[in-house]
Amino acid sequence: MKNILLAVTGGIAAYKAIDLTSKLSQAGYDVRVMLTDNAQEFVTPLSFQAISRNPVYTNTFLEQNPQEIQHVALGDWADVIIVAPATANTIAKLSHGIADDMVTSTLLATETPKFIAPAMNVHMYENKRTQQNMATLSEDGYHFIEPGEGYLACGYVAKGRMEEPLQILAKVEQFINNNQLDEELDYSTFNGKNALVTAGPTIEVLDPVRYLSNRSSGKMGYALAEALAKRGANVTLVSGPTHLPQPQSKNIKLVKVQSADEMFEAVASRYEQLDIVFKAAAVSDYAPSETLNHKLKKQDGELSVTFKRTPDILKYLGEHKTHQYLVGFAAETQNIDDYAQQKLVKKNADVIIANNVGDKSIGFSSDNNDYTMHFATKDSVQLGKDTKKALADKILNELEARWQ
Repeated sequence: MKNILLAVTGGIAAYKAIDLTSKLSQAGYDVRVMLTDNAQEFVTPLSFQAISRNPVYTNTFLEQNPQEIQHVALGDWADVIIVAPATANTIAKLSHGIADDMVTSTLLATETPKFIAPAMNVHMYENKRTQQNMATLSEDGYHFIEPGEGYLACGYVAKGRMEEPLQILAKVEQFINNNQLDEELDYSTFNGKNALVTAGPTIEVLDPVRYLSNRSSGKMGYALAEALAKRGANVTLVSGPTHLPQPQSKNIKLVKVQSADEMFEAVASRYEQLDIVFKAAAVSDYAPSETLNHKLKKQDGELSVTFKRTPDILKYLGEHKTHQYLVGFAAETQNIDDYAQQKLVKKNADVIIANNVGDKSIGFSSDNNDYTMHFATKDSVQLGKDTKKALADKILNELEARWQ
């Protein structure tokens, strides 16, 4: 687990920092938060403490542990520091080496990688002094996350909005991945291997307006792709339509598809070059036998539509595997373990990961799930309920010890 220190300064965008804390925590990071006095005019320490489940730091002179100097120890603890939102005032103080509060003292006393997400009025942002201060910090090694354009608190519609929390998370994860901060990367079984992950739903078109699909969000497949990339794998992510941001890791190649036929072609055409496949997508089992060129008009009485079977991708992979290690998923609503073990044999898979999609607290649209791994070696491992990010790592941890 990586450690993120989030510094929140006194701008209206401080409310976004609460969401950023949540996003970082859900992604599996250990998050601690520092607040300036001005930040506390907009948000409270309790909000961040409740979400991060860690103490919140506001006072340089309030030493919670007499065995250490707090602002020095925090900088040493962190793997990455994020200043979000970063006001023009804080940027100016950092540029000139001023350390007169908890945030500036900590940043001046550490060599930990630092990200700054500015948020301010457009004229403050474009001011010559602000631009000079940012240039100075960039030369010193700070990483800037550009603000977006939109409606500002002052009433302008212009550049100055703090970047959205999901985008900040993506940029920080890209940095962590590309700089290989994972100390176990060189020792991973997956390092240098060619992996493919399918994710999300497929859609099968009936007419220009209607289609058949399912509730899959793609979150599990994307989490697996990112976890594999962190362990050094060369990952191809074949994704059906989702609302998830594109992975930022240079180790992940995203291939977008729509239908089951397109997903089958994307996987089958690459199969020979792969070492391991995770078939996490929820592929439609059936597609309309005929795709209409024009919208099907409403009519009296009932409507019958004929469907055809789509390609069974997992079965095909099992029948044609030579050296590949094949991991499938089984989303069931009853007899979960029995169906998973039957699927393991029928599909000639090495692992089937089963979950109960009838449990509305987990599964498709949730950030959480509860998995059991069933192996061709006849043993099973319960991973328990956790975030999908954490479960991705748990899955790979099990395979580290088993996959040769």
